[in-house]
Amino acid sequence: MDNSALPAGSDGIPGKIRTLLPARVHLDLPLLIALLLLCGYGLLVLFSAVDQDLDKLYRQLTRLGIAFAVMIVVAQVPPLKLRHWSLPLFGIGLVLLVGVLVIGEMGKGAQRWLNLGVVRFQPSEVLKIAVPMMLAWYLAERPLPPSGSRILGTVVLTTVPVLLIARQPDLGTALLVASTGMIVLFLAGLKWRLIAVLGIGAAALVPLLWYFMRPYQQRRILSFLNPEGDPFGTGYHIIQSKIAIGSGGVHGKGWLKGTQSHLEFLPERSTDFVFAILGEEFGLIGILVMLVIYLFIIVRGLYIATQAQDTYGRLLSGGLTLIFFVYLFVNAGMVTGLLPVVGIPLPLVSYGGTSLVTIMAGFGILMSIHTHRKLLPS
Repeated sequence: MDNSALPAGSDGIPGKIRTLLPARVHLDLPLLIALLLLCGYGLLVLFSAVDQDLDKLYRQLTRLGIAFAVMIVVAQVPPLKLRHWSLPLFGIGLVLLVGVLVIGEMGKGAQRWLNLGVVRFQPSEVLKIAVPMMLAWYLAERPLPPSGSRILGTVVLTTVPVLLIARQPDLGTALLVASTGMIVLFLAGLKWRLIAVLGIGAAALVPLLWYFMRPYQQRRILSFLNPEGDPFGTGYHIIQSKIAIGSGGVHGKGWLKGTQSHLEFLPERSTDFVFAILGEEFGLIGILVMLVIYLFIIVRGLYIATQAQDTYGRLLSGGLTLIFFVYLFVNAGMVTGLLPVVGIPLPLVSYGGTSLVTIMAGFGILMSIHTHRKLLPS
């Protein structure tokens, strides 16, 4: 689609702004600007979190560059092709997960990495995109709301990768992928009564899950319930994180002036607990600014879902947007002590590479769905 040829207001972008985009480049300008703002703000926080280590900052900039390049490339792919690739990508993802269990590399007590020689990555990240694509394809094949057999099929398609990821073990990613199934079913128009039944069933299985957890995972749950019970062990992360956020107050201590991080009190400060650095140095105001940017991205994603012109596009764009929200919700809840520590990074801010590429690929899909749609004449 030639962006400059679109009528003003047809996709929520003023005509003068739309002309800033090159012809035939499928990008959603409001979403792109918000993502750039979030990543830029995140780099300020991360620079402090890594103790002003320029090498780490440059590596993160390189990863962000790759992630944005992936987003731009994916955004050029028509949704029809994405739909055709849904089943093959899901199958490849499952094969890679099995490969991890067989020949995967160990790291920090978990077997999550696959080394193909030229690249080393976590196949579970592929499933964060492949599962919502597969479920959207599967449910879009029949009228909605889904029938009982379709609901059962969705549960099976979600459970298989969840169990394979949980075996690594990677409880955080497994929970994210599991939430994908519930989100897509919700967007497919599943009745509230059935959602309640599934929720109760899932809650009933939680006690059984305890017996399948590794000892360190069980200790995380216990430390969440009572972090003061082991203040120098499993409860240390949560206690120090809450101290950092609380000490920031309304205005924060100032950029690069956080004591919890720079005096080495806060562990994992550049990855899982970077949100605590934000609270300590930028205070409540800094947190609210970042949350507003996140909120705009989520609202824009949901708007794109409402504008999608087929069931596949609506389910996929809505699912990817709400999964992004779950990322944010779990990490913020984790570092503030409202949820157990499950190793979920703060999206587009935490130090790392694989999750950045996955998330930006998801936003590329959103842009593709929005910019490739055929506008109806007014």
